[in-house]
Formats: sequence, C-alpha cells, structure tokens
Amino acid sequence: MRRTLITAALSVVLCAALLAGCAEDPDEAAGRTVLTVGVFGAFGFQEAGLYDAYTREHPEVVIRQTSIERNANYYPQLLTHLGSGSGLADVQAVEVDNIAEITTTQGDRLEDLGTAPGVDRGAFLPWKWAQGTAPDGRTLGLGTDIGPQAVCYRKDHFARAGLPTERTAVGRLWAGDWRKYLETGRRFRASAPPGVAFVDSASGVMTAITGGSTIRFYDERGEVVYDTSPAVRQAWDIAAAFATEGLTARLQQFTPAWDQAFANGAFATVSCPAWMLGYIRDKAGPAGRGRWDVAQAPRPGNWGGSFLVVPSAGRHPAEAARLAAWLTAPAQQATLFRRRGNFPSASAAYPLPAVAEARLPYFGDAPIGAIFSRAARGVPVTVLGPKDAVIAQNLADVGMLQVDQRGKSPRAAWDTAVRTIDNALDR
Repeated sequence: MRRTLITAALSVVLCAALLAGCAEDPDEAAGRTVLTVGVFGAFGFQEAGLYDAYTREHPEVVIRQTSIERNANYYPQLLTHLGSGSGLADVQAVEVDNIAEITTTQGDRLEDLGTAPGVDRGAFLPWKWAQGTAPDGRTLGLGTDIGPQAVCYRKDHFARAGLPTERTAVGRLWAGDWRKYLETGRRFRASAPPGVAFVDSASGVMTAITGGSTIRFYDERGEVVYDTSPAVRQAWDIAAAFATEGLTARLQQFTPAWDQAFANGAFATVSCPAWMLGYIRDKAGPAGRGRWDVAQAPRPGNWGGSFLVVPSAGRHPAEAARLAAWLTAPAQQATLFRRRGNFPSASAAYPLPAVAEARLPYFGDAPIGAIFSRAARGVPVTVLGPKDAVIAQNLADVGMLQVDQRGKSPRAAWDTAVRTIDNALDR
C-alpha cells in the first residue's frame, strides 16, 4: 500500500512537471508563429532592426534570436543538431568556411531555398550564389554578407616614405599583381618612418592572395590539392618574401599586440576586406581619423561572409524560408550595410543609395560603396571544400607565422604546415 501511494505521488509530480515543461508559448497561444534564428557573434540582423521591420510587415510572426559568441563553438553544435534532427532554430547562420561542408554533407537535412518565395537568383553575385549551392544543384544557403578586399593604408606613412597618397594613385602602384605590392613594400622600406613596417603580417598577405584564387585548397572534384595548387604556392612564396625581407611588423592577426599596433601606427598597410573598416576604426581610435585611407587591392578577392540555411527539421520551414529570403533581399542587405557595415552579397543592392553613395569620413571620405562593389564583382568563383578553415588556419599559424616571427625558413615551415594539415585531414 505504501509503495502504491508513493508511486501515485510521484506520478502526480511527474505529470505536473511535464505539463509545466509543455506549457504553450503565450505568443503561439495568441495565434502568432514564433520563428527562431540561430547565429554566431553580433550577426547584425537584430542590431540593425531588421527583425522589428519584418514583424511590422508580418504582425502574425514573432522572431527570437539566439547567439553563440564564437563560430568555433557555434558550428560544432549546429552539426550535432542537424545530425540528431533536434535542437535546431528555424533559420541557422553558416560561415563561409563551413558552407561547403554543409552543402555536401547535410543537404538532405536542409530546405531548397533557390525556389523559395521572394528569392531572386539574379539579385546575387554569381560566385556567392554558387557557394551556397549543393552538388545536386539545390541552393541550400542564401548569402548574407561578403568580404571583398581592398588595401587600407596610412597616408602619413606613405607621404614620409615618398610614395603617392591619393587612393587612385596608390591603387596604381600595385594594380593587377600582388608582386607589385611586394615591390611597393621594398620602395617603402627604403625611406620608411622609423619603426614603421610596410604591412602588418605575412599571414594576412597570404590570406588576401588565396582569397582571389579559383582553385586553392580543393579542386572541382572535391579533392584536396592545397599542397600542389599553384595559387597557394604563389601566395606562400610572396607572403614569405614579405617576412624574410623584413617588410612586416611580425604580428599575428586578431591578437592584443595586433590591436595595439593599429593604435601605435606600427605598419603602413593591411589587407582590408570590407568588414575590417570598423575594426580599424575601433583599434586605431580618434588619432587614426583622416590618416587611414582605402585603395583597390592588386586583384579582387574575398575574405569572409556568411549564409542562412533552413533546417527541414525546424518547426516552421516554409515560414522560415520566407524570412530567410526577406533578410537576404537587396533592400535589407543595403540597410544592414548602412547600419552595421556588412557588405551585401546581393549585387542588386549596389545601385541603391545606401551602398552607391556610401563614404567613410574616418578614412578620408573614401567612397567605400564604389570601391568594394567593384572588388566584389571581380571575385572569381572559388572552389570551396569542407575543411577550408583547417587548411587555412594551419598554413597561417603553423606555417607562415613561424617564418614571420621565428625566422624559420619558408621551406621548413611549409613542410611543417603540410604535415600538420595532412594529419588533421587523415591523409
């Protein structure tokens, strides 16, 4: 009898707990559709007011965002949730270095957004559209932002070194060839201000060059070819020359020392995707205002950018696809650029005033909309692979950083990087 009473009591408690856990969402109870969006970092949609704008147009929808600060933590969780079919947001963000793995290994778990209502393929840059398209032809990711590259430079340092300072003339110094950028570095060094290097880091140069390559780490068949790719070896050799000839400040990007170097004016140039402008402004501070400017890169390239995907296991895939289409439409991408600096992957946004007329007073009133639009249109369709991030990180940190900071020979550093990468890829 005592056991029966205890069991009954436990049943009551369990039922109450289950009922509490399954309590209906008040917004859903009121007949609204709750859409969840999972992102990493300060993605920009919420900060730019886009969710509020969407719900004003669609009062029957409520949007809730969850954010994990670092993609290194966010992405493994996304893969786990896709594998289990649970714990997914209705819309999920994917970083460009992960999109190839998503489209090739998770395609059967994602909605085809290429034919979703409101999606216009022609509005996007062709190379960005291709990045989000799976081998079977379905477009699983809609592009948000991109990172078309320029070169940001210090006009005061260039003047003291006897080089041109006007942005068009600066761009002509190295137009068409990264080797001309290296040659400009040699000219700068000859009359450089004391303690000022030409460029921040050799790894940054290497990343910029590989970002403009068609075949870099993988080929069209999906085979790993980074160690035989002519584009990668060219990028390695040019970057290594910067290091061995003493043209760099020997810094590792995105470290406290690199941040401080912006404030100290320790280098004259940096490879500069569109999103880097805000970073420079923050780190260089008021003292850098009017000293920095923006010139075209030697060749067009891309560094960075993201996508939106819609998991089929989400609660509202059809409604989520409509939201993803709206968030990535040209008008919204232009708004995001104007308010947050995220450069549009939708080329149809470039003629809009928010992009076409964009200038930055901090960078000498540089016409950044025109500069980065031109760069974006010239980016080739780069073949992406599932382990691009692993390869790029090890080439930079295990390889080139050792040449730049420790004086390791380029050949020895290359061999070390290749061994590390091959081990990571189980080759």
